[in-house]
Amino acid sequence: MRELAIPLDHPSPDGGEFIDILSGRSPSHRVPLVEYLVDDAVMKPVLEEMLGRRWVNPGSDRESQRASLDNRIEFWYRMGYDFIRHEESLPLPEKKLMGHDPAMPVAQKAPPDAPARLWADEHQGAIMSWEDFEKYPWPAVEEFDFFGYEYLSRNLPEGMGLVACHAGGVFEHLSWIMSLEGLSVALHEDPELVRAVADRLGHLMEGFYRHVLDLDNLIAVFPGDDMGYKSATLVAPGILRTYVLPWHARFAAMTHAKNLPYYLHSCGRVDAVMEDLITDVGIDGKHSFEDGIVPVQDFQARYGGRIAVLGGIDINILAGPSPDDVRHATSRLITVCGSRGRYAVGSGNSIPSYVPCGNYLAMIDEAHRANNDMLSPRR
Repeated sequence: MRELAIPLDHPSPDGGEFIDILSGRSPSHRVPLVEYLVDDAVMKPVLEEMLGRRWVNPGSDRESQRASLDNRIEFWYRMGYDFIRHEESLPLPEKKLMGHDPAMPVAQKAPPDAPARLWADEHQGAIMSWEDFEKYPWPAVEEFDFFGYEYLSRNLPEGMGLVACHAGGVFEHLSWIMSLEGLSVALHEDPELVRAVADRLGHLMEGFYRHVLDLDNLIAVFPGDDMGYKSATLVAPGILRTYVLPWHARFAAMTHAKNLPYYLHSCGRVDAVMEDLITDVGIDGKHSFEDGIVPVQDFQARYGGRIAVLGGIDINILAGPSPDDVRHATSRLITVCGSRGRYAVGSGNSIPSYVPCGNYLAMIDEAHRANNDMLSPRR
């Protein structure tokens, strides 16, 4: 087995340089790492077996919360990221379906603290009528506990930045609260109800971002809002332009007013609104790519001169049986996309529980080796 160069003993994160590379202000003498989410099932063995730390599930007490956040800082730091990404959601009750995590064999007994897999109920939402809207327990931003964001901002290693956002975007929460089926019906029968839900969500997130944008070590806002599936946007592009994209434009404007970039993770085929996202919303970078939809190198060839391109290693490769395939894909994207600039390497989506830990580590290790080769003097 190939000896890994990670975890790094002496990382030297540079959040400012990370942003400069993606903005095109700094020459790409390295291709930085980027990631959207790393599942606990992948993070835990790295922390316990490679870093010798005790895994802590955060509870309602500050001690366990601090211990969990310290673990996450150590993970992102020792893996060689220039930042740690953090997201939490306002309490927005949504109807969910719960079931066995398909990443864990049915015959395997789940540990007591293993989270169940949750799916959005696509047929029945928490808000299906105006009566539901009035009864819905809308949260107050003033009552939200921002401890996680504030602790991370205060306790990052030197040079490391915080990348933060509200967990879940306007479209995601809209389609979860109303259900995708309920939203579709309401768009035809009661569009004003859709407007009311979308605007209430937008105003809440606006207040949320107002607080996040005041954090000292914040270097970027990087939300997720999945708006597409394999062949098209989940709803007609005009609906996104009416109810959703204006809110992203407002969040982006708030972020730019702080001289920070606004990156967007959005799954699926969103070609129909890509020009809107760049020109009207003002995103500074795009994340989430799938080879079966638009390979990252093809997307970059089209849009890379205007925005940064983040990640792109297909999840089907990351979740496959071969670390060598992961290494090859990582090396190829660093060569092709990295040479064009304004690129950071990482997964095409995230690191879910079903990605083998060894494959994730192969991706990280290969990226560091490639960057070390770039920095080595030529003979």
